[in-house]
Amino acid sequence: MTSRLWLLRHGPVECAEGLCYGACDVHGVEAASRDIAQRVASQLPVGVEFFASPLSRCAQLALALEVRRPDLQAQFDTRIAEMDFGTWEGQAWNDIPRAEFDGWLADFAEARPGGTGESTSTFMSRVGDAYDSWRASGRDAAWVTHAGVMRAVLLLHEGVRKVERADRWPTRAIGLGELMVVEA
Repeated sequence: MTSRLWLLRHGPVECAEGLCYGACDVHGVEAASRDIAQRVASQLPVGVEFFASPLSRCAQLALALEVRRPDLQAQFDTRIAEMDFGTWEGQAWNDIPRAEFDGWLADFAEARPGGTGESTSTFMSRVGDAYDSWRASGRDAAWVTHAGVMRAVLLLHEGVRKVERADRWPTRAIGLGELMVVEA
């Protein structure tokens, strides 16, 4: 029997464009979360296990979905939170020193972005743990999450557990409020 994982990216956030906000708890635009919930609620099956990143931009969308679909009761899971970019958090991407950024790309699997952030290997392991739990359950699930997590799931779905080089990271654009499905 096939199980499906619906991945829904949070909506627009209340911060300047071009800002690094992985683990930063920036708030979502409330009206946009309601609009996304209205559009997506009917696409999620009845009985789906429902999880959300605890970061407020995802929690806000999860709660908006619960209003539309009382059968959905979000379980907040830190494993599907966005990657932590350390001291880069809250800075404009353009203001991050090029040498620091290049250092991260040179050791993409193990370097800690911003010096104190989460390595890509650690991030993949964390998301992989959640992905493995979904696969083991054999049930349909939906995650309200982040673009980085969604890209990690795309890799995990292809059997990739570790990304040694930055050019191997998916570059597929994932829109705000985008819903995608993977099957196992």
